[in-house]
Amino acid sequence: MSTKEPIPVERIQTGVRMEKRIVKVLKGLAEYHDMTLGDLLEGIVLHAFDNKTPFGKESLSKIAELKKVYGLTLDASASHRLTEARKSRARS
Repeated sequence: MSTKEPIPVERIQTGVRMEKRIVKVLKGLAEYHDMTLGDLLEGIVLHAFDNKTPFGKESLSKIAELKKVYGLTLDASASHRLTEARKSRARS
């Protein structure tokens, strides 16, 4: 698809869980590009499906800045190794 015409699609609501700081960086990047989080994620996934990088130099710079702001130190080496942290429960 090389045309810039809008493509009608049917969207659904999802209930995915993601690491908190990753979501903060994604939301910040979406805001920076004046788009929704869903639009950003769709673009990332479509690029990945075509084995293409979704980000240019400017976006990568903004991502690095947002990672510092939100304390995100994870990188691709953490992929498929993240586990739920145990939440401490107040004892009654």
